Amino acid sequence: MDASEKAKLIDNLRTGRKSARDRRGSGSARVGSSSLQENAGREKDKRPKAFDFRKLPQVKQLQMQRAAADILGVTNPFFRPHQGIASNVTLIDGETYDNFASYNYLGLNGHPLINQASAKAVETFGTSASASRIVAGERPIHGELETALAHLHGVESSIVMVSGHATNVSTIGHLMGKGDLIVTDSLVHNSIAEGARLSGATRINFPHDDFKALERLLQEQRHKFENVLIIIEGLYSMDGDVPDLKRVIQIKQAYDSWLMVDEAHSIGVLGQSGRGICEEQGIDPTSVELWMGTLSKTFSSCGGYIAGSKVLCDYLKVSNPGFVFSVGLSPALSAAALMSIEMMAKEPERVAKLRENGAYFLKVATDAGLNTGPSIGASVVPVIVGDSLRAAMLSNNLLERRINALPIIFPAVAEKSARLRFFITSDHTLEQIDRAVNATVEELDKLNADTGVMDRLLKSS
Repeated sequence: MDASEKAKLIDNLRTGRKSARDRRGSGSARVGSSSLQENAGREKDKRPKAFDFRKLPQVKQLQMQRAAADILGVTNPFFRPHQGIASNVTLIDGETYDNFASYNYLGLNGHPLINQASAKAVETFGTSASASRIVAGERPIHGELETALAHLHGVESSIVMVSGHATNVSTIGHLMGKGDLIVTDSLVHNSIAEGARLSGATRINFPHDDFKALERLLQEQRHKFENVLIIIEGLYSMDGDVPDLKRVIQIKQAYDSWLMVDEAHSIGVLGQSGRGICEEQGIDPTSVELWMGTLSKTFSSCGGYIAGSKVLCDYLKVSNPGFVFSVGLSPALSAAALMSIEMMAKEPERVAKLRENGAYFLKVATDAGLNTGPSIGASVVPVIVGDSLRAAMLSNNLLERRINALPIIFPAVAEKSARLRFFITSDHTLEQIDRAVNATVEELDKLNADTGVMDRLLKSS
């Protein structure tokens, strides 16, 4: 039986069951008049039906893209189930793969001490804070984590929230408003863009890492707005490069602006002890108004935070909607993050090994002729291949060779900048890195060998 026949059979069965229910219902309604049955039927027909989201243009476009991928035989590389811990290796369908798609930068996720700390927190506090912290969800471990994060960044205070994405959206959306200006590097994360949109403030991008353009923009625009917030990242998650933070601080001071640095991918990665870009570049952390970070990468947990002055954090704790109206971070996640911070401080060799691995990957990849963009080889190294279809096919081909590296495709990046993004961890071995680079070169050469075939595939997609 083919799919259409199965669908018809199921539809017939459903219709049959519905008819049987209607007959049973009509029997019990015989105590009234037949007009009651007719009216009930008409009223049922008038009941509003749920909207069919397949009608949305954006959903139709997605379905067309999926259909084209099916025709081309390109398997969806996303949402594959993994069994076990995401480390330098991973299990997919019971098979072991070299894994380059994990934020577990220092190999702390799954560490016995962190698991023990998390389990103890569950035994003491349960699995949930059970309420907003401002209402009834405060636990001692929340304050301990915020103190540790403030110390790590070298500032007075911090505030922890349940989501890294929501931390940016809510904080930016709350602090800024109509009459303010938000100036962002063109490659900042989606959460920053969404926070700017929510705020109602004017947002202007400047070209990536072009600080002359940033200064020209402020010269032209600063006087038109009350508050100005500049937002950059400590390490850019798509390209693996870093900004000249000292230069940005000079500019923000000259134009009476605030500065926010998103350290989601740089805390635990940059600096000799993993304290981030300020340690890497020798900068006083108190010269930055807002440090933002996530707990889901280096700190083997989940959530986000803002670190800065006590006045700022105290204000956010009583007014930021993403904190006030959201449940507090679960005790288990708080304990995991806190223990991760402690272990990073006690075992600085993890940070050193990560940087060694990142530098090695970058060297062998560039020596092999791969396009790694502007990456400094810290924890993120892209291999830019040029179009989304090629990136997806390359990822699938590598998976067949037991290497897990996922593609980044349009619209996350420009179509001509589609890439595989390799996340490096302290647990990777040099042999794994060599295997990944060699396999990438070989599979990319195969894809590029017949440009005519690729062109036809691209046109048909």
